[in-house]
Parts: sequence; structure tokens; C-alpha cells
Amino acid sequence: MKIGILGGGQLGRMLIQQALKYDDTWEVLDPSANAPCANIARHTLGSFADYNAVLEFGRKVDVLSIEIEHVNAQALADLEKEGIKVIPNAKAISMIQSKIMQKAFYVQHGIPTASYQAIQTVSQINFPTPFVQKTSTGGYDGKGVQIIRSKEEMHKLWDVPSVIESLIDIEKELSVIVARNEKGETAVFPITEMVADPELNLLDFNVCPAEISKDVHAQIQTISDAFLSAVDSPGLFAIELLLDKQGKVWVNEVAPRLHNSGHQTQEGNANSQFEQMYRILKGFPLADTNSIGYSGMLNLVGAAGYSGRVQYEGLDKVLTLSRTYVHLYGKEQTQPGRKMGHINVVRDSREELLDMLLKIKKMVRVIS
Repeated sequence: MKIGILGGGQLGRMLIQQALKYDDTWEVLDPSANAPCANIARHTLGSFADYNAVLEFGRKVDVLSIEIEHVNAQALADLEKEGIKVIPNAKAISMIQSKIMQKAFYVQHGIPTASYQAIQTVSQINFPTPFVQKTSTGGYDGKGVQIIRSKEEMHKLWDVPSVIESLIDIEKELSVIVARNEKGETAVFPITEMVADPELNLLDFNVCPAEISKDVHAQIQTISDAFLSAVDSPGLFAIELLLDKQGKVWVNEVAPRLHNSGHQTQEGNANSQFEQMYRILKGFPLADTNSIGYSGMLNLVGAAGYSGRVQYEGLDKVLTLSRTYVHLYGKEQTQPGRKMGHINVVRDSREELLDMLLKIKKMVRVIS
């Protein structure tokens, strides 16, 4: 089978790396000549946001997918009309691309989400502070999201179409990776607990399984079932969740693709999110998602003050550790906050896992 991926970043790279044990041809469309996928797949130089580029690229493959959601959804819809298989489908991608459409989707299908107002310009805001502003399109890796805590901070608002939503009193940030194939069969990975970097507003490290009650687990199972039923599309979806201090779970947002919060599945589960995505694209039986221990992932991001050819300080020390696995993304240039790789850890207890993740965090830096 000839499989096409819109985007040539690290998610596509790890998907292809996992799938190289099978027999397929991989094609990627990416605007960068040095994209992480460029040296392990047939690389077409072009923009995945350009209608004609996506249309031409999609006509070359048997099945087309994404590793970034900021793609030309209209081209995907037209490819579907031509008989090209698109996973997830164009309707699901189009809905998730827009934070405004996402929120309306949750409300329509009874999926719990924070109260909100959809705006086109800041002059329309009629919402009490504190609140969160999320730009409707284009946000990625912590960009396009800000907290406005008082009226005195209103001048910071971006005057673009946005979701203005209530600020939840967060106990924990959680994530669950869910899968659905073309037959409608579903599978769910164990729930992951996420710890965010407060400065970069992106995932610092995670721990799996999450330390949550049976009631919280049941709420998330209900949300997962409701989302997979409502979205009505094959694919792999990362549902980001917020657990408030009263024990209520809310959907923050959903990514229609492989996700940073699922990287620990590479060594921490019977099969990884990348194996699962491959099976969905091929129409194979869904993979076993069971944990094989306590697992976690630490993001390797460019350190503040460093831009240029990447160096990984302390990586030699990490490589001496047992059940510790380094994954680098093939990016030659680092800059502050750029995701350059991650480190997975598997241990026999949550305490051991947290201890090791925090030790490794002090051991290694991404510099230039």
C-alpha cells in the first residue's frame, strides 16, 4: 500500500519508523527540505495547507492521513469525493481545526466542556474574568492560548476569532488516546497524567497510568465512548482533559492525530500509539493497548538562550540507565522551546517512575 502523510514532523517520523517492519511505501508532504521524515520516506516539498498541493499529493496514494491538523481540509473533502481514503475523514479534521466548531460539537453531543463564548472580534466579548482565550485556528504547542485574569489585562487580547472560556480550577491535566477503525471497532489506551511546563505552556512530562479515582476513570470512559460515537470517523484521537478540584472531568480539546501525550506507549504498552495508527490506516485488527508497567515521557525541548546546531548535554549519562529509552527527532537546529526529542522511562511503581523522570530532567539539556 502507498500511504501518504500530510506533514513531515516527528509524529510522522515515529509512525514510519514503527511501520518499517511492514511492507508499504510512505509518502510525506512538507514545506521543509529538512523535515524529520525527509530521509526515511519519499518527500514531496510543498505546503500541506495549499489546496492544489494537497490535491495533487493525495491522488498519488492509496490512503491519506495527517500528523498535523493545520491542513487544507477542503482538498481532503474533494479527494474523498474522488475515492481516496482519508483517515481521519475530512469532516472530523475540519471540525477539530476550529476551536469554535469543536466547542459547538461538544455541546451538541453532551460532552462536558467549560462554558464559553465564541467571538469574531474582541469587541464582542461578554464574559467575566478570569477566562482563557483560545484562538479558533492556528494554535499549536502552547501557542494561541492565554489566560486573562482581570479587566486590567484585557489589552493583551488577540483581536481574532476565538473561544473565550471559563477558567477551570484544575486538579490534574489528563489525556487519553482513543482509536476507531473503519469497522467501528474501538480501543483506548490507559489514561495519562500530564505535567505542563508553566513557561512554555506545553507538556513537560507525563505519567501513566494516571492516579485517579474509579469515578474519574468512569467519567473519562463515558467521554471517550461519546466522542468516538459522535465523531463517526476512523482514526487515532488524543482527548485532552481537565480534572477540577471537585472531581469533575472536562474536555479541554481533541487532536485528530498521534500525540505527544502518547509517546510513553512506545515502551510502556503492549503496542504503541504508532502501531495503532498504522493498523487503522491498513484496516488491520486494532492492537493490544495494555500497560506493561508504570511508564512516563520527558520532552526534550530547546533550552532558553540557545539557538543553532543542536547538542544534547548529559545524554551519555541517560544512556547508562536501565529501562530508559531515548528518541530524537532528527532536527539539526534547536531554538528555545522547540521539541527536539523525548525520553521514555518504564518502572515498577509510580514513585520510582517520578523519581527517575525528575532525575533525568536535571541530567540533560538541549543546547547549541
